[in-house]
Amino acid sequence: MADVPTLGVEEEFLLVDPASGAPIARNREVADGAAAKDVELQLELTSCQVETATGVVDNVGDLREQLLRLRHTSAAAAEDAGARLLAVGLPPTLPHDFPVTDTPRYRDIGRRYGMIAREQGICGCHVHVAVPDRDAAVAVSNRLRPWLPLLLALTANSAIYRNADSGHASWRSVLWARWPSAGPPPHFDSADEFDAAVQMLSHTGVIRDDGMVYWDVRPSANFPTVEVRVADVPATVAETVLFAAVVRGCVMTALEAERHGEPVLPLTPYMLKAAYWKAAREGVDGDGVDLENHTAAPMTALLTGLVEQIRPALETAGDLAVVTAGLDRIAEVGNGAVRQRRAWQRNHDVADVLAEAAAATLEDLK
Repeated sequence: MADVPTLGVEEEFLLVDPASGAPIARNREVADGAAAKDVELQLELTSCQVETATGVVDNVGDLREQLLRLRHTSAAAAEDAGARLLAVGLPPTLPHDFPVTDTPRYRDIGRRYGMIAREQGICGCHVHVAVPDRDAAVAVSNRLRPWLPLLLALTANSAIYRNADSGHASWRSVLWARWPSAGPPPHFDSADEFDAAVQMLSHTGVIRDDGMVYWDVRPSANFPTVEVRVADVPATVAETVLFAAVVRGCVMTALEAERHGEPVLPLTPYMLKAAYWKAAREGVDGDGVDLENHTAAPMTALLTGLVEQIRPALETAGDLAVVTAGLDRIAEVGNGAVRQRRAWQRNHDVADVLAEAAAATLEDLK
């Protein structure tokens, strides 16, 4: 396992009122309750959100155990605080406004970005994979760009929003794109070029600081990793493990391609935007854009093709069986977006969606 990089995962969760399902501003109380159980939660931009972070692991079995513990402890702390923890990309029902968490940084972001900051409740999942250095992280980012739409479709979990079907599997990604440094990153030739771009965005006031580099894949500002941020928070722990395993396989494949000097797939901005939109709209049960052949293709076929491309890395990491079983499971029962929409279609009642999301959040604890 010497050639297998370590990884870690961050998951963002929504806190809602158990009766109404509306987001509830209790992240400090939930964080305090989790701290008493030896789990540290991060406060997010809006006070109806918390974030968990695993430790560094080298296998998906340990990752699964940590994710289970973090979700279980966070859900118990939320219950103690009079809230319910949900793994959803967006609130299925929501108030007119989200209160910004009362810290100096978040207050300043709220002032600078107005409604973009105050209409949040957006919950994602970030996977960190170890890489040799920042130049390697940038090179990997370039090579992951064509796969980002597939990873988005795989994890889509925000179909129901404002008590309605959004018409998209991942409406979160559409709303998230309003930030000036969100979405797929540009191609960068080096870490220096990446840093210069971030410096320009900061010096011109487009972003407040480098913590607001929200691109869907980026060199981590704090760890020797590449960070993949494209996902909605997956509905279940099993889906998060699947996502993390696929991301690590992609990173390992990209590093190997870089070592051998293989060409990077050329992508025009409009092609990548089109692939993103189709992934957000259709999710796993529709068509996606084949960026190599410039054609439409079933997303399931594109995901199967991705797994074949990264198969040697998955075999090296010992993750192939986990990924194959995970994709088979999604084909059988759907991912978060499919499950949300299925619950909604029963009675067009958001209570059914909330119940489905609550069960999925802790599903793997059974």
